[in-house]
Amino acid sequence: MAFTAIRATVDEGVLTIALARPDKLNAFTSVMHAELRAALSEAETDAAIRCVVLTGAGRAFSAGQDLTEERMRGADGQFDFGARLEQDYNPLVERLYAFPKVTVAALNGPAVGAAANIALACDVVVAARSAYLQEAFAKIALVPDAGGTWSLPRIVGAKRALALMLTADQIPAEELCRMGLVYKVFDDAAFAGEVAALARRFAAGPAMTYRLIKEAARASERNDLSTQLALEANLQRNAGTSEDAAEGVTAFREKRPPKYKGR
Repeated sequence: MAFTAIRATVDEGVLTIALARPDKLNAFTSVMHAELRAALSEAETDAAIRCVVLTGAGRAFSAGQDLTEERMRGADGQFDFGARLEQDYNPLVERLYAFPKVTVAALNGPAVGAAANIALACDVVVAARSAYLQEAFAKIALVPDAGGTWSLPRIVGAKRALALMLTADQIPAEELCRMGLVYKVFDDAAFAGEVAALARRFAAGPAMTYRLIKEAARASERNDLSTQLALEANLQRNAGTSEDAAEGVTAFREKRPPKYKGR
């Protein structure tokens, strides 16, 4: 499929999707959403792809929704601000959150509004030192969406999340790291190389195990301790019978790096 609003490249088991409207700070449109869904669908069924990186072209990750795009209307003919969420953003966030392969959001620059929350739907978020995140909705009298009101309180706590949403402050990368919203911050000049190295590490890792770890982590958000302990036991049974687990133990005993096949 030929893309116009994103760039998709594959290298060493890593699919890198770059939001590619740099003249518009990679603002989201329905076309971009459709292309993202298509790229993710291809990645999910391609066994050669073991990790997906989502980043931006140019100086921004994304400015969020393109506010110049024509607004959607409801059945009554009036503008419906929830319609685009239901059509585009909600499916994307749910797809990223449940994606079976490791996803990395690489914030090469500002991630604003819905784009910030799309990044938070990925498994791992890393940032260039010059990047920032901004829940900018209140500045234009709108409510945080794309899962922001769900993910932020779970990551940083209720009070801090509410402050981030009410103030709409720009939060620099170093502070994002301290809050737990970002895993690591890299110097701008080294950012691309560091992201590539991290993604290759995931691509070379035990893909089945990663999927099970993600399943356990997601379930823990709703489970009590006893339920989670039982789930861990069942998932460990599955992991322990995998080829990768056998290879991991053998490599450990032989004091060599493991060679995982993802099964």
